[in-house]
Amino acid sequence: MSAALVKELRERTGLGLLECKKALAAAGGDVEVAIEELRKASGMKAAKKAGRTAADGVVAIRVAEGGASAVIGEVNSETDFVARDDNFLAFVDAVMDRAEELKTDDITAVAGGDVENARQALVQKIGENISVRRIAVLEADNGVIGGYVHGNNRIAVLVQLEGGTEELAKDVAMHVAAVNPAVVSPSDMPEELLQKEREIYTAQAADSGKPPEIVEKMIEGRIGKYLKENSLTEQPFVRDPDTSVGKLVKAAGASVVVFTRFEVGEGIEVEKVDFAAEVAAQLGG
Repeated sequence: MSAALVKELRERTGLGLLECKKALAAAGGDVEVAIEELRKASGMKAAKKAGRTAADGVVAIRVAEGGASAVIGEVNSETDFVARDDNFLAFVDAVMDRAEELKTDDITAVAGGDVENARQALVQKIGENISVRRIAVLEADNGVIGGYVHGNNRIAVLVQLEGGTEELAKDVAMHVAAVNPAVVSPSDMPEELLQKEREIYTAQAADSGKPPEIVEKMIEGRIGKYLKENSLTEQPFVRDPDTSVGKLVKAAGASVVVFTRFEVGEGIEVEKVDFAAEVAAQLGG
């Protein structure tokens, strides 16, 4: 079979490379016949849904005993109804077990083989597209990792500390889930983000009528406020607003190394369908 034919069949069905090769071989290289046979075998039920956006689902974590390592993942479905289904949640457990076993964020490795077979079978059963979206792995050589999952598995966080305890890391993870900081500390803030903020503040201060040196101080003051509001260590701790997260951690003889926060569906663009316009267009046609 030519690579072009295999590529076309994969794009049109969403099925695996070997399955497409076999179907094309059995169909004598005729893509349309291959699709028909795949439909007869029910494989196309999953593939036909592969183009639909799966922007719901759940996030999950696995933290090793003692907090030496952890994995965090997101598995998507099309609706929150399926996201609560026991069969779907069992599939999520299988994905996370595999990620914990491999300790890799390589989706191809985690979601291949038996996991992919289970995914296709589940799509057949429940009638929705399902996808393993992302995995992240943390390993603490000289520290500890704690995790927190919030809101019906909608937000999950892992926090790695140098020093401290797993319970402290879990408390900080809870804070990250609630407040959603951008970076660990002010020095971690990307310069391009700061530049954008400066441009905004500069434009806002342009018509103030104040001397340039005063305007500059105003801009730097706002930048400082922005850094404080968006840096984890500078934020007031949610359980005790009188102390910052940085002071809380430092008092325990620890420091924050990194955090990873997953929220279901973040960054996924969902196509909005105007059904009225769609029907009108069809009637007009």
